Amino acid sequence: MITHDPIQAGFADALPAPERPLPPGLITWNGSNPSVRFDVYRNNVVVSLTEALADGFPVTRALVGERFFAAMACCFVAEHLPVSPILSDYGDALPDFIAAFPPARGLPYLPDLARLERARVKAYHAADVRAPTAQDLACHLADPQRLPAARLALHPSCTLLVSEHAIVSLWAAHQGEGRIEDVDLRRAESALVLRDGDEVLVLPLSPAIGHFFAALAAGAPLGEAAEIAAAAGPDFDLTRAIVLLIHHGGIAAWQSFGESTT
Repeated sequence: MITHDPIQAGFADALPAPERPLPPGLITWNGSNPSVRFDVYRNNVVVSLTEALADGFPVTRALVGERFFAAMACCFVAEHLPVSPILSDYGDALPDFIAAFPPARGLPYLPDLARLERARVKAYHAADVRAPTAQDLACHLADPQRLPAARLALHPSCTLLVSEHAIVSLWAAHQGEGRIEDVDLRRAESALVLRDGDEVLVLPLSPAIGHFFAALAAGAPLGEAAEIAAAAGPDFDLTRAIVLLIHHGGIAAWQSFGESTT
């Protein structure tokens, strides 16, 4: 919560921290005890933000339990008040907070699982863009000599996740896809999160395709990204990777060398 007014700043700073004193000069309209009223308001704010986090991280909450999550969320709220009035924007910093939260050190997969859940929320609310039409893509693909220099911009909803843990399988098991007890958390997994129409998808990726998408997201041309992916895994299939993006509307723009972005 950003404010340049010192009185408002003191009010905001004291909200998530019960150990902080009542802001100076605070009075109530009806003459009631301002400390009691402030405590009620403080509790309402903390509860609302905790519930917003719980709604955005349901699997994370299920894994640690209601009490643990509520306690962790309270600690998070004390350090991270919202900077936007839109509650769906709240929670970007939670995965990194979990990674540094001492009570969660025994769950090394939890920060990446939280990143996956946050990516899903952001994908749902990401901006719409006019993607290249089928005719546009057919024109680009029809000229193989120009493909290596082409640059692809991914859809704003796309987030690439690369983890040392089986976060994709763990998340899927909580959606009823497989059994949680069968998930080998020591297995590294990658995924692409994106919105296809009105549905947010979590697409498991091979390590090679994960490297390919990461290179594209970093601005590498198609040929360079394919070389990086091929070095990461001999099973890399360039056609399969591009078809995956096209099929799910993951390409926001395709720019061939010497052309404007389309």
